[in-house]
Amino acid sequence: MANAEMGGEGIDGVRMTWNAWPKTKVEASKCVIPIAASIAPIRPHPDMVTLPYAPLRCKTCVAVLNPFCRVDYTAKIWICPFCFQRNHFPPHYASAMSENNIPGELYPQYTTINYSLPPPPAAAHGEAATAQTTVCLFVLDTCMIEEEMGYVKSAVRRAIVSALPEKENVMVGFISYGTQVHVHELGFSDIMNKVYIFRGDKEISKDQVLDQLGLGRKAAFPKVAQTGVASNAGVNRFLLPASDCEYTLNALLDELETDQWPVPPGSRSLRCTGAALSVAAGLLAACSPGTGARIIALVGGPCTEGPGTIVSKDLSEPVRSHKDLDKDAAPYFQKAVKFYDSLGKQLVSQGHVLDLFASALDQVGVAEMKVAVEKTGGLVVLSESFGHSVFKDSFKRLFDEGEQSLSLCSNGTLEIYCSKDIKIQGIIGPCTSLEKKGVSVADTVIGQGNTMAWKMCSLDKNTNLTVYFDISSGERSNPPGTANPQLYLQFLTSYQNFEGQMMLRVTTVSRNWVESGVGSEELVQGFDQETAAVVMARLCSHKMEMEEGFDATRWLDRNLIRLCSKFGEYRKDDPASFSLNLCFSLFPQFMFNLRRSQFVQVFNNSPDETAYFRMLLNRESITNAAVMIQPSLISYSFNSPPSPALLDVASIGADRILLLDSYFSVVIFHGMTIAQWRNMGYQNQPEHEAFKQLLEAPHQEAQMVVHDRFPVPRLVVCDQHGSQARFLLAKLNPSATYNNVNDMAAGSDVIFTDDVSLQVFFEHLQRLAVQS
Repeated sequence: MANAEMGGEGIDGVRMTWNAWPKTKVEASKCVIPIAASIAPIRPHPDMVTLPYAPLRCKTCVAVLNPFCRVDYTAKIWICPFCFQRNHFPPHYASAMSENNIPGELYPQYTTINYSLPPPPAAAHGEAATAQTTVCLFVLDTCMIEEEMGYVKSAVRRAIVSALPEKENVMVGFISYGTQVHVHELGFSDIMNKVYIFRGDKEISKDQVLDQLGLGRKAAFPKVAQTGVASNAGVNRFLLPASDCEYTLNALLDELETDQWPVPPGSRSLRCTGAALSVAAGLLAACSPGTGARIIALVGGPCTEGPGTIVSKDLSEPVRSHKDLDKDAAPYFQKAVKFYDSLGKQLVSQGHVLDLFASALDQVGVAEMKVAVEKTGGLVVLSESFGHSVFKDSFKRLFDEGEQSLSLCSNGTLEIYCSKDIKIQGIIGPCTSLEKKGVSVADTVIGQGNTMAWKMCSLDKNTNLTVYFDISSGERSNPPGTANPQLYLQFLTSYQNFEGQMMLRVTTVSRNWVESGVGSEELVQGFDQETAAVVMARLCSHKMEMEEGFDATRWLDRNLIRLCSKFGEYRKDDPASFSLNLCFSLFPQFMFNLRRSQFVQVFNNSPDETAYFRMLLNRESITNAAVMIQPSLISYSFNSPPSPALLDVASIGADRILLLDSYFSVVIFHGMTIAQWRNMGYQNQPEHEAFKQLLEAPHQEAQMVVHDRFPVPRLVVCDQHGSQARFLLAKLNPSATYNNVNDMAAGSDVIFTDDVSLQVFFEHLQRLAVQS
């Protein structure tokens, strides 16, 4: 998979729906699929070069020197490809430069390059520690049963004892909450554990939190001495280096009990999640804005008290469903979303992050919290229990080192510069608009728009953003023969890496303009089907959330019919004559699976699950997001090596093992005969070594998938006709249903559904696409 991704994105980490762009707005609208680019701002690449100085910038548009600049080596001048400004090279460049000795930024293969930036002025005066400090503030829900409490305490203890103390300049804080919020003081000198208590039923402002904790307005982040120990000032009563408070935290976790507030029969626990997160954000406000601070929220149930409430205390009232949201019958929803929106804005202004680990059989309010998690670029994991491997392994990965680490970085900003006539509509993904205006800002907005710069409080090696573009030029904006055949885009991502070093990554890409009508072949050859499917899925999910009464299935169908009418080859009104160019041939299948996916069909999922799926769809790479839409299926049998199988019920065989990767779950499915042989123990007999290897192969492949992914997927091992076989059957094309059961081969399976199959879908598509 890694190789496929490298091949698709190369060193730049950029994939586009169209790799040749139409020149006019009218032609762009005829393309049906929006012009968009998916960018992985800090994805690692073995060929990446880092330069130890700040970049050269154009004096007019402030774009950075890049391989597409025209250079006059005699006059020591470079011409910016974005605004055509002539810029002089500074003396230290000019003195050593010649055609045979060019600076690294101009090498044609370095279209993406890293700059290691000097520390900010304050840090240069001996305050470097401030910029490099990272804070992990754990916010733990105590309204749980003992067993769940045990699981979550052991996960936090493992992080605090084994992972964090080894990391220099990592500060730890701890808040627990139930009916009230308890802020635990870790830097106390007495024997007694000191706790500050906040009421859970009231909204608490940042200033109230700081005053009650005795941090006031003037409290600053503690200076960290050479030993890594904080001096005794303000904040470090609550936030201490992990190595200094290991014992205290261990003792605190030992004593921590489930919430003792009495719960009357027929009632839910009083749980003040919103108030606890408000207090956590207020406490972090005392840190320097440049600190990479994370609120790590561990939530075990719905908020029933104070700000952010999602359901009443009365157990007879169910938590809101999709139907309730559609009918406007969820009385708490809008108010909770508004609260988390303002909390998200506060965290973004402080440069801090909200990570959410939610584990419960019922909903906990992920749908409401989504806005704050996405604005801050936080991570989200949803599981059924804190004892489940999905939570335990994902939580462990958060603190891992080396190749397994997520390479969490903080304080990111992304700026985009474009050629003339290209406008930016906005970004869908984990970021917030900085509302920086410029000539390249479009009038129409998609996602986080009205800007050419975005804030990313947190980003990691998997973070992915989708930028939607608009073409502003009309038919006559450029006289023939004068226009530049190339267009340019530059993505500037500045961020603080996990070692505290400020970095700037500059990616400059170029594509061709296509003359309308003439270059249709170039346009077709430049279509990226996988990227287009993901871009449409993200846009469709966004519209489902933003537009009331939006019919997603109809919107997808209409766009697909338009695309096939525009790019298909056929005779009018003759469906049998219809054919699609290879560059588009997979796209209808992606749309068929998208229509059936959890992103569009919400009736089987709770609002929390839908919000979770969409957050991951919006932040993962194109390769991963494509697997969410159209899972991959591998077949294992005695007769052939492991090979990709059709995502169809016909792929099921009694003598086969299937491995399905749908991103959120990985399913190992044993055919009937294989399951019987396994139950009889044939794999334990020396003469059946080949059968033993056949059983092990899909498990080894599944472990590799699980090992590389965050959040860690659910692993399901099941047998044909078993209860968990539904995890596979739900994703397969229902070519065999109870309606045509007689046509099926022996040993394959039947899906009990009235959904149309891919074949029927294609027939309808052909008929509608060729209509005059």
